[in-house]
Amino acid sequence: MDETDMADDPSRSGGKPSGILHLVATPIGNARDISLRALDVLGTADILAAEDTRNTRKLLDIHGVKREARSFWPYHDHNGARQRPQILAALAEGKSVALVSDAGTPVVSDPGYPLVRAAIEAGYDVVAVPGASALLSALCIAGLPTDRFLFAGFLPSKSGARRRELAELAPVPSSLVFYESPHRLAASLAEMCAVLGGDREAAVCRELTKRFEEARRGTLDELAAQYANAPDPKGEIVVVVGPPLAREITEADIDTRLLAALEAGSLKDAASSVATELGLPRKQVYARALELASAK
Repeated sequence: MDETDMADDPSRSGGKPSGILHLVATPIGNARDISLRALDVLGTADILAAEDTRNTRKLLDIHGVKREARSFWPYHDHNGARQRPQILAALAEGKSVALVSDAGTPVVSDPGYPLVRAAIEAGYDVVAVPGASALLSALCIAGLPTDRFLFAGFLPSKSGARRRELAELAPVPSSLVFYESPHRLAASLAEMCAVLGGDREAAVCRELTKRFEEARRGTLDELAAQYANAPDPKGEIVVVVGPPLAREITEADIDTRLLAALEAGSLKDAASSVATELGLPRKQVYARALELASAK
């Protein structure tokens, strides 16, 4: 560590506990997508809190960083509640902890959030060591507006809950970014068509930074058709959906969304979600929902 680094090290600031938690971004595929600063921190931190210690050890081996086995502490969804007090105790002793996920930036759709909250509440410094992110990589190559976006993580696994969440997101005036698993991609795209509208532009980004990286772009209708009867794709997937299209809402638009919503939930819930999605008065949409339900 040179003099500049020492002057900027938050662990040396007065009046605070000396332990420091580093959030270290690691590659999402290509092992060369790691910063020099990240390698420095991973090589010098007292403890490496890793979602999968085997993956982290393999990454360090690739870059020639040697660490003792005892410095690797597993930290994941299943042991987080037990492990957090141990990590906080290490911070209390003035030790530095580097938190890494299996891939990408920690705390984004991984178990790091409770640890970060606990460290902040205890008064320890939390420092980001930025780098690879599937979210930002997909957003950059999707070819959709990036000035405003909403990251929605993983959609619910059950269809009804998935449709309800999509209905809440439908009117958001920005690009939407989702993580999705290969075996649920086709179903999610079909429901995005029904709830968000098949004419919205979208992109399915797969295996980012890896050898078989792929980005398919088109409307939700087109993408849903491509994946409907195809084998499940391989690899990690990010779906980016463009903002709502500015156009006049027709009765057919209302009926299409209501019929889809009625299949997934009650009449009241369907009317409420469609009214929110389209920005229409709930009484108007509820009245139409009653007509459609009685006509069945």
